[in-house]
Amino acid sequence: MPRVSRIGVFTSGGDSPGMNAAIRAVVRTGINEGLDMFGIYRGFEGMIDGQIEPMERTSVSNIIQRGGTILKSARSKRFMTYEGRLQAYENLEKHKINGLVAIGGDGTFTGAQLFEKEFNLPVVGLPGTIDNDLYGTDFTIGFDTAANTVVQAADKIRDTATSHDRLFFLEVMGRDAGYLALWSGLAAGAEFILVPETKTYIENLTRLLKHDMRQNKSSGIVIVAEGDDMGGAYDIAKQVKERLPEIDARVTVLGHVQRGGSPTVSDRILASWTGFEAVHALMEGKSSVMVGIENRKISFTSFDDAINKKKEFNFGGLELARILAL
Repeated sequence: MPRVSRIGVFTSGGDSPGMNAAIRAVVRTGINEGLDMFGIYRGFEGMIDGQIEPMERTSVSNIIQRGGTILKSARSKRFMTYEGRLQAYENLEKHKINGLVAIGGDGTFTGAQLFEKEFNLPVVGLPGTIDNDLYGTDFTIGFDTAANTVVQAADKIRDTATSHDRLFFLEVMGRDAGYLALWSGLAAGAEFILVPETKTYIENLTRLLKHDMRQNKSSGIVIVAEGDDMGGAYDIAKQVKERLPEIDARVTVLGHVQRGGSPTVSDRILASWTGFEAVHALMEGKSSVMVGIENRKISFTSFDDAINKKKEFNFGGLELARILAL
């Protein structure tokens, strides 16, 4: 495989705070190494459409503090076809790009892995998702910021819940993973945390809520991951209300507010460090790997493992949350 000299960077899938910090790190590290750097707009979709532009140091000035992604993001059905991928490759060839940095989640890495196999173009990935569900890294870019957003919202909701003796069901993102619900629930002191990794039993939940009422606990917060097996916060609140009509239950769905906002220190450092390492990984001949941080050290995980292996969920955190909320 020839030495990488011209690198394209793109973001794909759902946006997450810290993606801009990662773009900045990749571009400036590459330029420092004497490489030509290119930004690919709108992910794989923009790659197919030829939305590729050279990037200089100034291209990434004043973006480390911004949420979202200056390269924009999109999902691409066309990239799922060989014809689409061939068009994308031909556009990269026009710019003589011979290495890619892909910032996104498992869907991004799945497409990047197939692309690398078909066209022998090396790709290194950065874990950009608020879900924190990728195997091979302790944290993903955007997770800490999203968790802080949830906690800030929960703190405000706690004030009105206490004032009116209400039980709030707060729905957070997490269609397939409950890491965001768990961490934010622990930090916000939630009474209950419902996640896709465990089965929710409404009867158990109502029994515990009745116990809290007997202990003169007149308000509370239940954090619900959107992918919980019993449905979203509205469905669960409705079932609880049917069993406990005396409870004044309300629902708040945070939605896409969790994706936005200025990234935290943790996300900026994670994005900067992994972006720096991604460029050097390409220069060293690595490909089809995700750069992550495990036990405070840089790690490299194959796309196969990052996509297919299950990240261990801390079930003890659910018990901890319940004990501390008593």
